Amino acid sequence: MRILVTGAAGFIGSHYVRSMLAGRYPGFENARVTVLDKLTYAGNRSSLPERDPRLDFVRGDICDLPLLLDVLPGHDAVVHFAAESHVDRSLESAGEFFRTNVVGTQNVLEACLRTGVERVVHVSTDEVYGSIAEGSWTENEPLLPNSPYAASKASSDLVARTYWRTHGLDLSVTRCSNNYGPYQLPEKLIPLFVTNLLEGRELPLYGDGHQMREWLHVDDHCRAIQLVLTKGGAGEIYNVGGGNELSNRHMTECLLDLCGADWSAVRRVPDRKGHDLRYSVNETKIREELGYEPQVPFARGIAETVAWYRDNADWWKAARYKEETDA
Repeated sequence: MRILVTGAAGFIGSHYVRSMLAGRYPGFENARVTVLDKLTYAGNRSSLPERDPRLDFVRGDICDLPLLLDVLPGHDAVVHFAAESHVDRSLESAGEFFRTNVVGTQNVLEACLRTGVERVVHVSTDEVYGSIAEGSWTENEPLLPNSPYAASKASSDLVARTYWRTHGLDLSVTRCSNNYGPYQLPEKLIPLFVTNLLEGRELPLYGDGHQMREWLHVDDHCRAIQLVLTKGGAGEIYNVGGGNELSNRHMTECLLDLCGADWSAVRRVPDRKGHDLRYSVNETKIREELGYEPQVPFARGIAETVAWYRDNADWWKAARYKEETDA
């Protein structure tokens, strides 16, 4: 078995690869993994094992079709994580998001089709649904994205659908809620706030902090992706949530408590343009059809995440420096 994982020097993709190489996915204990990553500011080679006989690393861009056609032959499956993913950046430079997320995804799928890859999982986001005042989205909800990032991911989902429906590619789509855990770049809320507190910086909280998010530990998300890879249906979409719904204000309180700080560290900043108020996914489908069950309780997961950043300052300081100089 040989798997190609795009964007696996990033937060979620690197966790997936580390878990696979550690033998945590039954039936894949001996699988070889090829990582394809451009190593933008968001990619970090040190998030992956330095040496592993089952790991091959290729530095490259998913928008480079000839490269994909050269790398893909011999692979049995592709798990496609590679994407520009930071909403704030998409407000300032939307073009790069559409190039990578839409054109890049089309190239990946075209290369899979041409080289005979048997199975593909396209990793997406709940943000494609927009904002929901109450209840939770099912997989049948219309796509109503409200940011360039979300629109580019919704577009990539539609591209993925065409490669299944038109060409018969054995492809499934996952849409996850907000992830947290170790090795996340300090630009997203949790690692940004934790590392700011560790360095004595202020926490920039958007608006009144009442935006609601559903939080999912990265390990639970990656187990769900593996379930979809092995059991998911062609053309099917699977929501993946954690069931832990918190406002940004509540999350801030939690992080302040875990870091031994108080609200004097918080600075209110103007709200983001088009800021979605609430995300929530209905994950009945993946639970009932594939047997998915989150295993990381939020209280334990968030405490362990804070401890990881406290104990791994070298990693996140290097990542933050790279992010700030490459931005």
